Amino acid sequence: MPLVVQKYGGSSLADAESIKRVARRIVDTRKAGNQVCVVVSAMGDTTDELLELADAVTPSAPERELDMLLTAGERMSMALVSMAIANLGDSAMSFTGSQAGVITDDVHGKARIIDVTPGRITEALADGHIVIVAGFQGVSQNTKEITTLGRGGSDTTAVALAAALDADVCEIYTDVDGIFTADPRIVPSAHKIDQISNEEMQEMAASGAKVLMLRCVEYARRFNLPIHVRSSFSYREGTWVHPAEGEEDVEAPIIAGVAHDRSEAKITVVGVKDTPGSAAAIFNLISAQQVNIDMIVQNVSAVATGRTDVSFTLPKTDGQRAVQALQDAKGDLGFESLQYDDQIGKVSLVGSGMRSHPGVSATLFQALADAGINIEMISTSEIRVSVVTKGDLLDDAVRAIHTAFGLDSADGEAVVYGGTGR
Repeated sequence: MPLVVQKYGGSSLADAESIKRVARRIVDTRKAGNQVCVVVSAMGDTTDELLELADAVTPSAPERELDMLLTAGERMSMALVSMAIANLGDSAMSFTGSQAGVITDDVHGKARIIDVTPGRITEALADGHIVIVAGFQGVSQNTKEITTLGRGGSDTTAVALAAALDADVCEIYTDVDGIFTADPRIVPSAHKIDQISNEEMQEMAASGAKVLMLRCVEYARRFNLPIHVRSSFSYREGTWVHPAEGEEDVEAPIIAGVAHDRSEAKITVVGVKDTPGSAAAIFNLISAQQVNIDMIVQNVSAVATGRTDVSFTLPKTDGQRAVQALQDAKGDLGFESLQYDDQIGKVSLVGSGMRSHPGVSATLFQALADAGINIEMISTSEIRVSVVTKGDLLDDAVRAIHTAFGLDSADGEAVVYGGTGR
């Protein structure tokens, strides 16, 4: 019997009627002759509400207790979905992340999955039950404490379970009809992508596309697992994210899509000595703060002073911590000043066809120039070009690039049923 792993996001489980609709879909999948394992997120905005509640109690909640609190949202969802399935006359068993065998490292708030031992799930499936698993959570291998996986954790849970169970497919249900060439909330003329390679999706996710989280895509790529992104509000085909297979399809489009990201800030370290080891000292300090760096630009050294400027982007949530660490080490690092800007946006053009088609960068930069948008930073990979602009110009930049590469659709198919795009 084929095994299907499904994941339903918070917008698909927003209220009782939504839960009943999801339960009917799960039961229909079972009646079609499949074993079914389902991963659920917390209902609607439950996680945000729990975070606000914790902040109202204390601005510095212990990380262990915060994880204990936040995992309650997914536990509510798993029990309610199981109840709704039972009401339809089928049998379901719900499991927390730890009961499902999701083993993580020790980091609270952003733990990484290191193993999945789904013994209880396989037993329940063999006994004829539909299995419902709380996403976003696991248990530490060393401390045995409950952990949460951070943003997109339910997607990662679903893909990890699908890989461990050797599932035929992992279906990610959200509130859009699939993966689009741009965020339909910004570009209503964006069109749905029927198929996209894992490599392209990984670059899209890393560049800010929210429909799939980066860690989820990385996990699927590692285990050669197909992902089917669909809407829980419709029965349209959705988008298949598939492993790369041999030679690139000559009919495949040059550009897969345009992604954007508002979550980053930029730090410029002004007047750095242009000597070996200066950049290493800066980024060793940032690394010690457990801060991830995205883009880096170093200017040409000024001949008169022998100094240069180094700019880099990082998550806004880590910005002030990084600035403070650099200020504290100013004497040792020997720079002149710091500039911090959290009103920036990143827009990225992604497509495997870039490898063999010249002129992509020229078209991108001309589109931004025609729209009157200045570029502050540029970063590239083999199949991606990213630029940083002023935050208030980001939406215009996305639309200008989308149009310049002929990605606009006249079909009006981009619908966000739940209002969030997830």
